[in-house]
Amino acid sequence: MPLEIERRFLVTGDGWRQHIRSQDSLRQGYLMADQQGTVLRVRISQSEFPSGEASMPRAWLTLKATPPSGGVSSAESLSRLEFDYAIPHQDGIELLALSSHQLSKIRYGLDLRDGDWVVDVFDAANAPLVVAEVELLHPDQIVSIPPWCSAEVSGRHELSNAALAARPLQQWSAAERASVGL
Repeated sequence: MPLEIERRFLVTGDGWRQHIRSQDSLRQGYLMADQQGTVLRVRISQSEFPSGEASMPRAWLTLKATPPSGGVSSAESLSRLEFDYAIPHQDGIELLALSSHQLSKIRYGLDLRDGDWVVDVFDAANAPLVVAEVELLHPDQIVSIPPWCSAEVSGRHELSNAALAARPLQQWSAAERASVGL
């Protein structure tokens, strides 16, 4: 069973930029999302290299869901089922056009230890949101949190990509932003 295990943090400052090893422009749309946390997403990605060259665009179809479990520990809440399939780029474009909720961001891969770290810099209606994510091998893995990470937002549904596509940050009230540390 393919599991995604991750922790997410709001980012302050730009201290993370010294750790950049890759950069991808991402556009993603949500074809389905339900109240139980199951989402079907299409994503188009294009990598950009320091030389200024770019890769060929790629597309994926991803299904994420809450894993079946008897427990509800905080460690278990970091885990989600994730089925990720490469699809033809043109199919990705057509599926993206069908999605009613979309977002775009730049994802930076980082050279940090203790897991696979990325920083997502959201644009358009979700700017100026910046979120760091670390993918873990197991839910109770010890992680050194960098100083530029502020509030942990793991499990905060309103800051999930699917929720931000449906209701972008620019539509939030000042009180809503403050409630999550923005």
